[in-house]
Amino acid sequence: MSQISVGVIGCGYWGPNLIRNFSTCPNTDLVAVCDSDRSRLEKVCSNYRNIQMVESVYELLQLGLDAVAIATPVNTHYPIAAKCLAAGLHVLVEKPLAESVEQAEELVSLAAIHDRVLMVDHTYLFGSPIRIIKQLIENDELGELYYVDGVRINLGLFQRDVNVIWDLAPHDLAIMDFILGIEARSISAWGCSHANPSIEDIAYLNVDFGDRLMANFHVNWLSPVKMRQMIFAGKRKSLVFNELNPTEPLKVYDRGIEIGSERDTQRQLQIGYRSGDVWSPHVESNEALQTMVTHFADCILNGTPCESGGEFGLRIVRYLESATRSIRAQGGRIVLRREAGRNIPSEPATHARRFAPSVASLPQTSI
Repeated sequence: MSQISVGVIGCGYWGPNLIRNFSTCPNTDLVAVCDSDRSRLEKVCSNYRNIQMVESVYELLQLGLDAVAIATPVNTHYPIAAKCLAAGLHVLVEKPLAESVEQAEELVSLAAIHDRVLMVDHTYLFGSPIRIIKQLIENDELGELYYVDGVRINLGLFQRDVNVIWDLAPHDLAIMDFILGIEARSISAWGCSHANPSIEDIAYLNVDFGDRLMANFHVNWLSPVKMRQMIFAGKRKSLVFNELNPTEPLKVYDRGIEIGSERDTQRQLQIGYRSGDVWSPHVESNEALQTMVTHFADCILNGTPCESGGEFGLRIVRYLESATRSIRAQGGRIVLRREAGRNIPSEPATHARRFAPSVASLPQTSI
């Protein structure tokens, strides 16, 4: 088999991007698109020939597909993905994997039981800038890492079903997890609501890794300016990733501090400042989403290890759920216990309301 037959579920904001990339990928055959809104379905599919349009997941499952890509609201990810995995399909899910750790764990288990690929669409991981950052850090170009700092702010788009952490932070948390490759020790978050009293539209996250390494992220729907920036600061050099700079998205700064090795010098805080060159690594142009789609097909066709598989997606959901629990606990720190290679959040110092509803209370989707 040189191709996999694919159906895309959802024609909203992200679905058309998946449709375009699956239709042009040489290893995928886009057979069908599914959406409960017929007019939207016809509008999106008007430029594609020989694609079947269906209005329910049930109809889609009758087509004998190999895989599906799910681009629907977060609260529908679990029921739709579970149904498709149980039917024997490989599944790609738009981030985040599910709206609770419990649901994400069940999807990972279902994928293992049915021996199917479960992948999460963390698109940034497949872009050239992130690959270069990971390579530089693995080659010890920056030296010992001190901190990661991220800002992802803009005016809108307000979501009705998830807060700003679940909407924007998955990008930065996924980049952080992918590049660092180590487990966090604890997480805390603060946030507040202005438009909808039950949904935070501004939030700050702090992730502690121990060993003098920490990460901070600011996510915001209320900013008058749009910023997409991450800093990876090391002992020798620091790197800035500015997503909004198309010509030089990466800059490496040979700037930092130097502390004397003698104990007396350290005690007196005699710090020297180093200011060296600034250079921009060459970044090959590529469409990260096309690379991601190709990787999904490769995992299915050739058994290639999935770089953003179910376990990775589950880990990101753990961060998101723990951060929201921390907000409910007035910024209480959530200690992430490590069991079998996973981050398991423990109870915060003060009582936190569970963010996600139970599976039984999930609203039924018409898709």
